[in-house]
Amino acid sequence: MQIHDVDLRLLRIFVAIVECGGLSAAESRLNIGRSTISSHLSDLEVRLGLTLCKRGRSGFELTEPGRVTYQASLELLQQCEAFANMIASSKDELSGRVSIAVIDTMVSDPRCGLSRTISALRKKSKSIQFDINVCEAREVETSVINGRSIVGLGVSRHHIRGLDYHALHNENNFLYCGQGHPLFDCEENKINKLLKSAEVISSNYMRDKEVRNDGLNYQNTATAYHDEGIVHLILSGEFIGYLPEHYASYWLNKGQLKVIKPEKYAYQIPVSLIISKKNQTNPLAKALIEELKRSHLK
Repeated sequence: MQIHDVDLRLLRIFVAIVECGGLSAAESRLNIGRSTISSHLSDLEVRLGLTLCKRGRSGFELTEPGRVTYQASLELLQQCEAFANMIASSKDELSGRVSIAVIDTMVSDPRCGLSRTISALRKKSKSIQFDINVCEAREVETSVINGRSIVGLGVSRHHIRGLDYHALHNENNFLYCGQGHPLFDCEENKINKLLKSAEVISSNYMRDKEVRNDGLNYQNTATAYHDEGIVHLILSGEFIGYLPEHYASYWLNKGQLKVIKPEKYAYQIPVSLIISKKNQTNPLAKALIEELKRSHLK
């Protein structure tokens, strides 16, 4: 089959659906409604003559042709980006799409440097397009290894083959409670007793639970997959949980959060610049990586 612009658009939508795990989950990434996404997916299936996925009450599941199409789509879209970047480099100009995957709440960390990087690249060329994908920690690596993002800013203790990790800084995380929680206004000598019954929020960083070894009460009665969700739960006054220090400072300064025994309940997560080994020779990728490293040092 011949590939047209409309096919590339449909393939990008399909890739987003797969990476988000379903049509509803892809709405926020694509910024279009579920019915429109479903229509585009149907158009692609008709165009290819394949059933790409099963969707319904049982959930979203790729068919075998769907899995093949997903992998082929990733390769094709990467080749399109590489072609555009190669043509731009022959003109000695930076042009193309800068796609970055980043964990949530990084914007409140002054060491991040992402906004400074965007500004610096924008000054070098107005032909650069920016695509920022805020996602879970595990999705950052997936986005880079799949080629959807040139680089990622995230956390990882177990490195994936095919990716390079450049350590940037350590993120300090502390244990917090909110107003209304028994620990918020309790006397110092009652903290340890109250901690035994306090319910702790589970998060997508639970792989760090082993590192914490804090002996706290994880009952799985409250779960969140982003720091913003954790804040909502803590502010309810019903649960306690870990948050990055830079992110929690907003509510801490307003007197809505309280840090609990920071000398004991604290851990660090290494924040890294995550790069695919395949992308490092790309002129646009090189410029992005150089600016991110430079901006981080400011």
